Amino acid sequence: MLFGHRSKVMKQAARVSSRAVLFVVCSALFLMPFMLSAVAVALPSIGRSLQASALQLGLVETVYILSVAIFLLPMGRFGDVYGRRRVFVWGIFCFTLATALIALTPSIKVLIVCRILQGIGAAMVNASSLAIVVSVFPSQNRGRVLGIAIATVYAGISCGPPIGGLLTSYLGWRTVFLPGVLLGVLSWHLTLTRMRTEWHEAKGEAFDWRGSLIYALAVAGITLGGSRLNTGSLAAAVLAGGLFCLGLFLVAERRCRYPILDIRLLTGNPVFGLSNLVSFISYGSTFGVVFFLNLYLQYVKGFSPRDTGLLLMLQPLVQMLLAPVGGRLADRFPAARVATAGMFVCCCGLLLAATIRPETPLITVVGALLLLGFGYAFFSTPNTSVIMGCLDKRYLGVASGLTGTMRSLGMTFSMVVVTLSFSHFMNGQAVSAATIPSFMRSMQSNMYFFCALSVIGIGCSLKRLSYAMGEGCEGQS
Repeated sequence: MLFGHRSKVMKQAARVSSRAVLFVVCSALFLMPFMLSAVAVALPSIGRSLQASALQLGLVETVYILSVAIFLLPMGRFGDVYGRRRVFVWGIFCFTLATALIALTPSIKVLIVCRILQGIGAAMVNASSLAIVVSVFPSQNRGRVLGIAIATVYAGISCGPPIGGLLTSYLGWRTVFLPGVLLGVLSWHLTLTRMRTEWHEAKGEAFDWRGSLIYALAVAGITLGGSRLNTGSLAAAVLAGGLFCLGLFLVAERRCRYPILDIRLLTGNPVFGLSNLVSFISYGSTFGVVFFLNLYLQYVKGFSPRDTGLLLMLQPLVQMLLAPVGGRLADRFPAARVATAGMFVCCCGLLLAATIRPETPLITVVGALLLLGFGYAFFSTPNTSVIMGCLDKRYLGVASGLTGTMRSLGMTFSMVVVTLSFSHFMNGQAVSAATIPSFMRSMQSNMYFFCALSVIGIGCSLKRLSYAMGEGCEGQS
């Protein structure tokens, strides 16, 4: 019997190469944000080439982000039930196919449809990738490998604009999608040949289709309504409908035997619940900063778009370089403590950003970006390690999907705050030389609000430490 067990383990090890798994996951995680940021640079050229309206160009980005947000959590649960490798393989296939079709698209309408397919593929990959990594590597190395994986996300964010700009300028916008096709095909091939084991600890359980539909309506309403609150009462009604569907979703999930999100994971596991809340607060308090600084540098300081983009790259570059360090610290020390320290540094960066005035020297802006990058590098990986280490393996897909969902909802919340602030201080006027005083009041008010929100996040992070010490949660030591 012992020989049979050893033989089974050896066969499984032969079917899975941990290095190949990490390479494939990192390739996919690099590809998703790279394509998102690279396409943003190419949008003007796409608009001119395909004769697209401003609304259609806006949809190119919106439908992608919305597709990812809608499918993240359901695909995480789908992977737990039917196989994470299966979801990952089909996710890479969908993303790569959509990317190739976009490069050949004859019209803006076809491109928008392909972006939806691309978003679904990205959600499938993101919902299963971290769960696969945690399944393959031992718990004592979790922080290190998660740090490497998360660093590739920031690398994609950093590389997208310059590479996308160069390809668009010299070879045309269609070539922006070629790296995505090549990397996608390579990742798909390696997944099929080097990662043959399947993980589905919840195999045999039913999938909650009704809950997935209600969840999709909730996310769509919150995202679309919240991001357009300044456009009128219709957007407010859409947001209210999304919040209503969110409440309906929570009620339905409590009554469902096999929900896509077991509410008891959040209420019955304080470390897991608070860690996800901290993630939402962290993204909600930091995402709007780059938006404001982008406008500040161009309209107040007179920087060109190119110079502004290069300066704002400081934050993701620091995060890319230091995320693996944060992961290693999470393996050596309690991960929740490292994440709390990272949140404190982010709070200091927000406080410094709140002091920015029109006459503020550039070094202050640089300092704020460096503090935010440094703090987030030491928050993101340890916090993810806590989340992925606090649940049974049958819920790893849900944990991975929920991590991405908190990121998306946090970003949406941040932009809702920015929109409301602009509506209050600027009365719907565009940023210009005449409205700079109003813009600065809006920016400073938001920075102080984000700083206060970050303090609340630090409090929640400290609270989970007391629970973690009592429960001995795996992600804490």
